[in-house]
Amino acid sequence: MKLIIQIPCLNEAVTLGVALGALPRQVPGFDQVEWLVIDDGSSDDTAGVARALGVDHVVRHPVNRGLAAAFMTGLDASLRLGADVVVNTDADNQYDARDIPALTRPVLAGEADMVIGTRPIDDTEHFSWTKKKLQRLGSWAVRVASKTHVEDAPSGFRAISRETAMRLNVFNAYTYTLETIIQAGLSNLRVASVPIRTNADLRPSRLVRSIPNYVRRSLLTILRVVLIYRPLKVFAWLGSVLVAAGLIAGLRFVYFYFSGHGDGHVQSVIFASLCLTLGTLTWMMGIVSELISTNRKLLEKVSWRLQRLEDRFHD
Repeated sequence: MKLIIQIPCLNEAVTLGVALGALPRQVPGFDQVEWLVIDDGSSDDTAGVARALGVDHVVRHPVNRGLAAAFMTGLDASLRLGADVVVNTDADNQYDARDIPALTRPVLAGEADMVIGTRPIDDTEHFSWTKKKLQRLGSWAVRVASKTHVEDAPSGFRAISRETAMRLNVFNAYTYTLETIIQAGLSNLRVASVPIRTNADLRPSRLVRSIPNYVRRSLLTILRVVLIYRPLKVFAWLGSVLVAAGLIAGLRFVYFYFSGHGDGHVQSVIFASLCLTLGTLTWMMGIVSELISTNRKLLEKVSWRLQRLEDRFHD
């Protein structure tokens, strides 16, 4: 069994040494433990520092492509390197590497396909009160959207089985954390959470530059992924609301018309016609989107089968 610990990096030459110094070379249940650094177009010597500190594999983007792209590059490289389980962690040493065995244990036991490390958010001193509440709210929204029980959705400390890594596809360049959970949950993969410890803050977060920006981008990510995986349900609800509004407006006009006051309520007819038309079009959009979603799922399945065939060929 091989475990690969991957670390997406962007200009982490200063903090990378601290993070690597804490990583284990032996983890219960694994015969091999290797380290992988994904240098996302750093302008400093992140890649050189990684090699000097004994990192087994270094992959470098020629330009900065974003955290989500670096995460996916890491998964692809880990699969090609023969990883049975992939652990993702941060270069700023936010997560306590001593909890990697706890993170991988449910995957090794066959109890989960993806395990998310739950940080002690309420006890994290460098998190503001607002950030703590937003973390809780965001995790709740992801639980609803993904139908999972993940307690700390934005946590990047996670263990992923090989089969699950083959199935994951991230479309958003901003972050992978929310999208992969929703995708896994809606694909009927088993997602679990385990409590983990964190370390002192080495530098400010680069992902959360401002609370309003983070909230906006996170909500857009959740909406986008749900639309990709459950388009018919979303459009059916929206179309039903529009049709219901149109029917209410139409019945209102009928009531006043038979009461002898229909002349003054022509606007209800216009509003009803508009809502009924938009509602019908929304339902049609839902059907078309569901067909597109079905094709995308088939392509994902084809991609997964191709990777399985590659595994057999290399074996």
